[in-house]
Amino acid sequence: MSEQRGNEELQVEENTEPRGEGHEEQAARSTPGERRADHQVREPHGPAGVGSSMAADVPEEDAGPRAVLQDEAAPHAGEGVGSSTATVKVVLVPGGHVMTVAFAIGLRVRELKLHLAAELRVPAEVLQISLDGRVVEEQRSLMELGVQPQGSTRMEMSSTDPTAHPLRPLRPPERDNVPDVITVRVQTDKGVSREVVVEIERPPQQKAFLGGYRHRLTEVEYHHAAAQTPPKRRPDRGGVVFCRDTQTVHVRSRAQQRPADVATQMTAVGCYVSCTSDRLVAARGAYVTAEERHGARLRAVIRLQAFVRRWLARQEVDRLRRDRDRRLAWLQLQERRRRWEKEEQLTERRLRQTNPQRRKDFHLLYHALETWRREEEQRISGCLRGADRKAALCSLLEVETQLISGIERHHVAARDAGRERAVSSLLDESAAPHRWRAADGRMVEMDSEHTVRARELRELYEGLSHSSVSREQRLHVLLTLKHTVKEHECQLTRDVVGLIDREVDLMTRGVKAARLEGLRKRISTLFLQYIKTPAFNPGVAKLLKVPQKASQLKNDMFLCGACRRYLLSSDFSPTAGARPSARCRDCIDLDNVARSREDFSRYENILRRLRADEQLLNAEAKIPFLLQVEDLRYLVEVVWASRSALQARSDLYDLVLVRWERRTDWSPWNCILLSKEEAPAHLEVEDVHKAYEATFIRRIQHKHVLARRHFSQIPVMAEHLGDQLVPKTVAVVTGRRTSHTSAREGRGLQRKLGGWEDKGI
Repeated sequence: MSEQRGNEELQVEENTEPRGEGHEEQAARSTPGERRADHQVREPHGPAGVGSSMAADVPEEDAGPRAVLQDEAAPHAGEGVGSSTATVKVVLVPGGHVMTVAFAIGLRVRELKLHLAAELRVPAEVLQISLDGRVVEEQRSLMELGVQPQGSTRMEMSSTDPTAHPLRPLRPPERDNVPDVITVRVQTDKGVSREVVVEIERPPQQKAFLGGYRHRLTEVEYHHAAAQTPPKRRPDRGGVVFCRDTQTVHVRSRAQQRPADVATQMTAVGCYVSCTSDRLVAARGAYVTAEERHGARLRAVIRLQAFVRRWLARQEVDRLRRDRDRRLAWLQLQERRRRWEKEEQLTERRLRQTNPQRRKDFHLLYHALETWRREEEQRISGCLRGADRKAALCSLLEVETQLISGIERHHVAARDAGRERAVSSLLDESAAPHRWRAADGRMVEMDSEHTVRARELRELYEGLSHSSVSREQRLHVLLTLKHTVKEHECQLTRDVVGLIDREVDLMTRGVKAARLEGLRKRISTLFLQYIKTPAFNPGVAKLLKVPQKASQLKNDMFLCGACRRYLLSSDFSPTAGARPSARCRDCIDLDNVARSREDFSRYENILRRLRADEQLLNAEAKIPFLLQVEDLRYLVEVVWASRSALQARSDLYDLVLVRWERRTDWSPWNCILLSKEEAPAHLEVEDVHKAYEATFIRRIQHKHVLARRHFSQIPVMAEHLGDQLVPKTVAVVTGRRTSHTSAREGRGLQRKLGGWEDKGI
């Protein structure tokens, strides 16, 4: 209560219903200056006015209308019955929210509208108050409407303009069951009672959590509540109570030793001690000597150590078992991986043999054909003699000729398909729009006049290449092509126009399409030449292999020693010497098909695996990327004899080149040829001189000498040799012989070295 009234007894009657969740709005609150921490009961003083509502949400500048409203209550109501208050419940239509107001019954409805308009923040002109379904006039008061003092009434309020000024509360109602306005009956000592309308105030902020406790039996939690009134100040005692002098204590520590002297008195000369009170004490159990006690302690310690060592041994055994399981799992994983890689290689080889598309695929076919021919020739030579042998060899030659013819037919078909793909790729790239990534990450595309021109020519070429079209569509395509090429006057365009007129003339005479196939192919070829001309299609200039400038063409042309043609550098196979070879790729392929029929894909796989492994170990590795397939073939076939250094395996699909000393970068003079199973074990060796025998190490060093001798002749590789260059004359010393070889005798040295290895030297 805001004030205590002596011996008065309060009887509270709740005239209002507890507010439901979301359906009733708080309206009777104190002004913002009177906010307190807990619920407060306030009795109206003087002339009864309108109780303030929603004080927590209404700013201080909105308190003016309420003050004016209370001041206007005096001339209208006076000190009589009109100053009594009543509870007014206003239902907002159509939302259904309820606002409870403590209002003086002497005030007019107009003041009530002003108060509610200030609370809802809408103009008072749009508010319309109804009672029992009839609109109430603004000049009438609550007393005239039949509202009794300390009573209650229920009215409905709506908006005349619900679209612009809807009626809704400024904040959702608080979720508690405390009413906004209550009526308190106060009884005095004389037995006289009177009713007082009391407004319930709520704190504008949430109370702070001050802790509490929980009942152990009922599990009910009790929280400490904040006090409504400030605590009383303690009276001033006139002196300083809290200071450093009264809180500081000086402590001193001193050590003392008390004497503990003990003496035993025995009977002696001149001294008698009575033994009447003495008693004989016997030891219980066997007497334990010091040695026995120490022995028992030693046995207990040994037993304890045995248990501890047993526990440690179990831990070590478990660790070893886990390591073994991990090692076995890793070995199984590696075995599965090797088996999968082997199956992938075999599947790829079968696919390449059954459906060859590239030049390397046909090399594989010719290599398989050569392997089969040699096996058949050896079988015939071993089984037959004389005329039978010659007849069998002739039959073998006929079969080989048929197989070569079939391979060449596939080669021609694959070459035509590749040419079509190349033409389609060229047209798509020339017609592709310019793309770049903007600052916001979006991909931006832009078409220029060159790309639009290239796109039109591409569509015209595709329409010209279709053979399954009707006669009318073909004539339309030819007419469009004729108008397109007539834009430029030259011999090429005149030839195209002449061929188009010839085809149109033959079509009008009823010639079949099968007989026009050659003519149509000539038109497509000439039009493709038209498209590749930069003067007619500027967008294709950047995609042509042959540069348009004569100076660039002159500097990039080389003479092929076999076919005697001047070709671009891209038509020659690169080598580690940074210069093109003497023969072009076509001549090398033709010689390989006609003579050796080697398959270089196996060496390409070894080189690809080597580059990938070295890239993981050293991102700045250079030597593996300088080597070409021919150089690696020499290293594998001549230096290492196409065999594994440990188990002499000869399957090239199962061999890899790894480092000899793992701490040094890979090079031809720091490598070893091993199988895929041997390579991981070798890479785990820290010191090769401790892991391998001296004889094996000398064999590997001899191979390194051969590799260093060969690759030192290449200028690019010689830069990485540095001080490791070998002299021109190399002395190879063995147990019984010494041979001096020069650079021209390297291959003979390799043959001798291979022979010594077979003898175990």
